[in-house]
Amino acid sequence: MSSSDPDRPLVALEREAGTLRVGLSGRWTILAGLPSAAPVAEEIAVAPPRLVRFEADGLESWDSALVAFVHEACSLAREAGAATDVERLPSGAQRLLALAASVPGRGAMAAVAEDDALSARVGRITLRAWATAGDAVGFLGTMAIAFVALLRGRARFRRVDLVHAYETAGVGALGIVALINFLIGAVLAFVGAVQLQPFGAAIFVANLVAIAVARELGALMTGIVMAGRTGASFAAVLGTMTVNEEVDALQTSGLRPSEFLVLPRVIATALMMPVLVAYADLLGLLGGMFVGVTVLKIGPVEYARQTQQALELRHVWIGLGKSVVFGLIVSLTGCYYGLRCGRSAAAVGEATTKAVVIGIVLVVLADAVATVLLYRVGW
Repeated sequence: MSSSDPDRPLVALEREAGTLRVGLSGRWTILAGLPSAAPVAEEIAVAPPRLVRFEADGLESWDSALVAFVHEACSLAREAGAATDVERLPSGAQRLLALAASVPGRGAMAAVAEDDALSARVGRITLRAWATAGDAVGFLGTMAIAFVALLRGRARFRRVDLVHAYETAGVGALGIVALINFLIGAVLAFVGAVQLQPFGAAIFVANLVAIAVARELGALMTGIVMAGRTGASFAAVLGTMTVNEEVDALQTSGLRPSEFLVLPRVIATALMMPVLVAYADLLGLLGGMFVGVTVLKIGPVEYARQTQQALELRHVWIGLGKSVVFGLIVSLTGCYYGLRCGRSAAAVGEATTKAVVIGIVLVVLADAVATVLLYRVGW
């Protein structure tokens, strides 16, 4: 017995036929002090028992101090290969001990981290990516069915949702698209001036800006902006509806989310992207002209004439064609992660982040593939 004071936590150790009985009595509270488990460890070390039984017949009061002591003693017993019995402890203490035993300690977590080889992590990431790819293909299949229903005039969605999606994907993005592309055109003109001005060929800055903006950067920068703005908005709205079980309610009512929620957003984004890209091309050309006129001292009429000579219609059509693909990518990615959102507020944030990141990556990847293919065919 560790103490004779009845107001202190008391520990009594007794051996009986291979069983070590640990009697607990007194007040087992943090204010009363937590006794050491060293006597239990010493008793186990002398002759490891087959069973360590905890008894609390004389227990007056207890709190987490009792749980901490018994948990430590149980750990010592398990290390020595002995079984433990806590059935004679208060039921509340038993539940807390079971909860504590279900959480791995720091040593166990470190061991798991050490055993977690690089190949295992790569394998898990690969399996998750494969599962996501399969699910995405299924999502694209449902969207294909929705488009077929649209062509047959049987798609069910509200026209007001389509108008609202037009506003979200189009009018609301004019400001940021104008600013970004104007600055891109100005930066391109500065870069071209650094290389061409020493050779007295500053006028060809207009060629560089016109072709780069119309063919590549107008569509690419607008796609990236839309992925960060409209794609994130779609993911957040649909993710919140998923958390609030509104999507489940639509399915219960017999409405397909792919038609009622996704189709209006995809149509609006795909149709508004060429308009935004044409607007972005104009602002990009104006940005290049601003630098050409104010910094390079090229006359505005001369700059405009050089731009007209360099800019062929095929460059404009290529940029507009890419914009439709980028619009589909942005809207489908945002809606996919919104509908696949978890059931918590944190899941909405994760879905929005994934929609933006994956959307930007896919837009850049699609642009790179299209550029290589067009180069191969001589366009």
